[in-house]
Parts: sequence; C-alpha cells; structure tokens
Amino acid sequence: MARNKHAVIRYKVLDRCFSNPGKRYFIQDLIDECNKVLLDIDPDSKGISRRQIFEDIAFMESSEGYSIELEKHRDNKKVYYRYADNSFSIDNSPLNEVEKNQLRNAMAILAQFKGMPQFEYVHEILAKLNQGIAGEQEEEVIIDFDNNQYLKGIEYLGELHNAIFYKKVLRVSYQPFESNVPYDVVIHPYYLKQFNNRWFLFGYNPDKGLYNWNLPLDRIVSINETNGKYTLNTEIDWFEYFDEMIGVTKPVGATTELVVLHLKGTSGKYVVNKPIHGSQHDKWLKPNLLEVKLDLVINFEFKRLILSYGKDVEVISPEWLKMEIADNLKVALNQYQSVANSDGV
Repeated sequence: MARNKHAVIRYKVLDRCFSNPGKRYFIQDLIDECNKVLLDIDPDSKGISRRQIFEDIAFMESSEGYSIELEKHRDNKKVYYRYADNSFSIDNSPLNEVEKNQLRNAMAILAQFKGMPQFEYVHEILAKLNQGIAGEQEEEVIIDFDNNQYLKGIEYLGELHNAIFYKKVLRVSYQPFESNVPYDVVIHPYYLKQFNNRWFLFGYNPDKGLYNWNLPLDRIVSINETNGKYTLNTEIDWFEYFDEMIGVTKPVGATTELVVLHLKGTSGKYVVNKPIHGSQHDKWLKPNLLEVKLDLVINFEFKRLILSYGKDVEVISPEWLKMEIADNLKVALNQYQSVANSDGV
C-alpha cells in the first residue's frame, strides 16, 4: 500500500486518538482530527476522505505498518476505535517492514565509508543494526562510492576532524614533493576538503597570515597539538569559497574570470551532460561544436582539466589562458618529436 503525502502525520494523529481512553473517536472524528493538523501545516490541503482513513487504519494494522491491535466498539449504529492496550503507541513499537528496508538502504550507504577513521564508530553501529534487523542474512551491496581507503594520509582524517571540531591549534610536520626534508607548519584547522581522490586541510597559517592555507594530507608526516590560542575563521565562507572554482587551489588575490571554450564532438556532448562548473552556460554553434562559457577562478586544476580534453577543446578567451595552454601543448609536442627523432623516425 502506497504511503502518500502526509501519511506519517496522519498515523501520528490516529495513534494519539486510539490511545486516548477519555474520548470516543468515530470515523468522522478521526477525519476531523487529521484535517485539523494537516490544515495547520498545509493551508492548501483539501482534507482527506473516509476511504483514506480506512486505508490508513488497515496499513497501521498490517505487518508492513505497525501491527497495532485495534478494538472497534459499537455505539448504536456507529463504531469508535481504541487500542486494546491504552499504553500502546506506534512511537514505542518495533520497526515495521517499510522502516526496516529504509534503514537497510541507509546502512548500505554508510558501509561505503569503511576505512575512513572518522567513521569507525559507524561500523560498530552497523554490526548492532545488522544483528537486530538483518539477522544472519548478508545484505547485497548495490551501491559503491568512489572512495580509496588506501590513500596515504587518510589515517589523519579522524584526528584532524576532531581538531577542527574542538578548535585545537596544530603543529604539522609537512614534506612537499619537491623536498626530501620535512618542515613544521603551525595551522589553525578550519576545513577538510576532498578533490580528485585526495584530501586537503585548510586553515589559518599565522606565519603566512593566510586563512586559506592548505596542506594535502598525503604529504603530512606527523601531527601534534599545541597550547596556542585558536584563531576563529572570520574571513571565509567555505561553501562560497569552493563554489568559485574547480579543485582546491586558489591563487592569492585571484578573482573569477569569464572563460569561453569550444568543444568538439563527443567531448561537447559529455560536457553538456556533466557540466564543468556550476556557472556553465553552453550552446551548440554547429551540430559538432559546443560553446561553453564559464565564470570561475582560473587555477592549476582548471588548466589541467582543459588539457585533458586534448584536441577536442579550444580556448577562445581569455587570451592569456589561450596562449598558456598553447605553450603547454607545444612543449608536449616537442617532447614527442624528440622521442621520434631519437628513434630514427
């Protein structure tokens, strides 16, 4: 039986009526009580019918619903309804089959976070829920997220998450790719961001005076708490911050710029279905040529994305980006030509 709009609200109202020993609720009374509540939350509600009330009662009595034990008492030619046990309430009843299935689906999604330290507690809960809901039956996995639990640095996620939550100043030993020797960075952690299967920590670096300093977790060697006074983030709304760009790199002082791209063939169709950025506006100039306009911060990740389309993309503007992409392609071509010449081709 379908559970239509406001169904749960009606069940709550009916539950209250059935458990009230001081008043006799006939069908019309039940309809009036439900309509009273529904009109409070939805002034446009047209009310419910006798048929709907009977369907609701049938659902509440079913094993798919709440398995309520309802007594029907006759008063002359009319019937009023009351729980056999006045202390009963659907709020205290076991999960019904619909709720069990919903919980199983939620469990399947939560299970995808395995291997991430800040979600270790989830697996303890899942074990208990499986025991109480699924019994010995092993649930089939039907959803899979793009999540690499073997990423280097992922073991720091839980510790960093707690440092942000409890506002702890950290001293991080950090080793960039271009150096063989790590160095210490003091950071007031604000935000954790995942991009392209890597995790990044954003925070305030007092030595640099920057509130958007970021460290990739896979280059962290160690983390220690300090006794420093935590500086609150009063500079950045992180949702807006990342909404202006692709990825995590934001050049100092950078602002959004209008970018125009031309994409050919299948790449154009792909970009229509999966927009490059939220600001994207596109139109087909020809059956095989898509024009894309973007308003975003031009950063390292965006340039790499353009290059990934190879021969299928042309930068129309801004001119400086067009020249930079062209220079990159020339260097790449020269490298291949050098290989070809060395092989005697």
